[in-house]
Amino acid sequence: MKSVFSLVAFILFFSPLAYADIFKYVDENGIECYTDAPLGKKASKILKEHNSTAPVDTTVLKSKARDDSDYHSIVHEKAAVYDIDPTLIKAVIKTESNWNSRAISKKGAIGLMQLMPTTATDMNVRNPFDPEENIEGGTKYLKYLLERFNGDLTLALAAYNAGPGTVEKYGYVPPISETRQYVNKVLSLCNGKTTGNTSPTAKKTERIYKIVLEDGSVLFTNSSILSKEPVRF
Repeated sequence: MKSVFSLVAFILFFSPLAYADIFKYVDENGIECYTDAPLGKKASKILKEHNSTAPVDTTVLKSKARDDSDYHSIVHEKAAVYDIDPTLIKAVIKTESNWNSRAISKKGAIGLMQLMPTTATDMNVRNPFDPEENIEGGTKYLKYLLERFNGDLTLALAAYNAGPGTVEKYGYVPPISETRQYVNKVLSLCNGKTTGNTSPTAKKTERIYKIVLEDGSVLFTNSSILSKEPVRF
């Protein structure tokens, strides 16, 4: 059953990550909806605001029973499924939410990999607060962006932050301060490098390789040691 997420009224100016009560209800069409403003609807609270000591419904928010070691094992599992370097996934999670599975941005991005509701729906994520679903959805989206931008990791990361349409409009990392800082931070976490100048004529410092494995699947990675003849992008 397809989920619809309605996250409104996050008017917070002091932090890029926010917390609020989250409710779940089923609308007249039988669709599960998540919202911070039920507006009179018969809804059950599944997430209590961060500074509250009220209990949380752990049957919905599995993240309450997990720790960072669980998250890392999920990352490696999903990395193997989608042929993505787990270091990249961890760098995105660190940059997006600092490993906070309950993080919600001012724009409504949710969970560890900060999935927007539309992206979560496109990636078949029903509960973005669930770490496993969120990591799988974010990893799947990263794989999609890498394929869309022909293995260019810098552009894929820019698209993860600013949207693929914006990146395609410019043809390079958009002249958006937040996006440039985001790309640099993720790449720095991956291998200690930054992209520096991100203009159309800039020399790229990040190397990404496309490797075809024995079973025919494709792996995008910044390490060439997995293959004797990697294809560099």
